[in-house]
This record gives sequence, structure tokens and C-alpha cells, in this order.
Amino acid sequence: MKRFKSRRHLQRFVSIHDPIANLFHIPRHDMSASHHRELRAAAMRMWTQIAHV
Repeated sequence: MKRFKSRRHLQRFVSIHDPIANLFHIPRHDMSASHHRELRAAAMRMWTQIAHV
């Protein structure tokens, strides 16, 4: 909690951070590099839709 002004700010950050972090966290074990790149590209497309970039 070092960088947050209050527990409320920390909770707000965590509640937003977790779903986004899970979108980009893809476990690498037992996965080929080409399949990993496909999943990363799909995650970036989804993020672009979410962020309206």
C-alpha cells in the first residue's frame, strides 16, 4: 500500500487491475511460440476494443 493514499484507492485499483491483468497473462508451459503469438494478438485485439483505441 506504499503508493496509495488510502485503502479505498488500493481496492479501486485492484478491482480494475485484476481483470485486465488476467487478459494479458497467458501461461507459457506446453505451448508453442506461434500459438502464444496468436493468443497475444487476440488479447491485444480485445484490449483495443475495450479501450476504444
